[in-house]
Amino acid sequence: MAESYSLATRVKLNNGLTMPQIHLGVYLMSGNEASRAVQYALEAGYRAFDSAQMYHNERDVGNAISSYLKAHPELKREDIHYTSKLASNSDYDRARKSIKNSVKECGLGYIDLFLLHSPYGGKQARLDSWRAVEDAIQDGEVRIGGVSNYGPKHIDELLASNPRIKPAVNQIEVHPFNTRTNITDHCKKNDIIVEAYAPLARALRMNNPTIVELAKKYSCTSGQLLVRWSLQHGFVPLPKSVRKERIVENANIGFFQIEDEDMKRMDALDEYLVTDWDPVDAD
Repeated sequence: MAESYSLATRVKLNNGLTMPQIHLGVYLMSGNEASRAVQYALEAGYRAFDSAQMYHNERDVGNAISSYLKAHPELKREDIHYTSKLASNSDYDRARKSIKNSVKECGLGYIDLFLLHSPYGGKQARLDSWRAVEDAIQDGEVRIGGVSNYGPKHIDELLASNPRIKPAVNQIEVHPFNTRTNITDHCKKNDIIVEAYAPLARALRMNNPTIVELAKKYSCTSGQLLVRWSLQHGFVPLPKSVRKERIVENANIGFFQIEDEDMKRMDALDEYLVTDWDPVDAD
């Protein structure tokens, strides 16, 4: 039976909690753009938002969520899933202070998912920063901990340290033009959910002949096809747009199912296309 996906679809994490399977990404959005995009997305039914310290829009995203909740008393804070990330790994005290600052900055009372943004900084900084995430969870400031841009060796290093809390998520760039199979398989083996940033490959391959052909076959846009590919792989895609109609469109993926053969054709498009940064092999 075809699996149906919508903005209400949730995934279960290794800590027993769940989160929405489609998030709005707000990378490279200025304050006003981020506020508007979050409002459009909330109106469209999105309930998950992906920010970061490095994006400099934590406050704008948090304010937009708070304003929407105030105007819609039928919704509660726990109905919204908010993510932020540590800008750089460091010693424990600095990381712990930085997390507290992010909680204050967003103004939402707590952060649903907090990630180490990259493996940069070396082993000690990675492990110390993770300990800060664990303590933030213990203290109720964060609900779920995870990592971003971690390669298999970084995941193994963290798991080998016998953490009190296992990372629930690894957020990496994933799309048909950069399938990252070695990382996604490793995450699956360790019960870590893959969040796919740049699931639309930053629109660099929207006119790829295979994508255009399949979008026509399924009567969808290239963007919808790419989001659906991500979902059918079990990933959590973070499609990003500042345009209202595109935000709505990207999440409207319940009306078609990509056939297995076509999924394989899309998988075969892999060319290790990196659209931004690539720290997955960092020492």
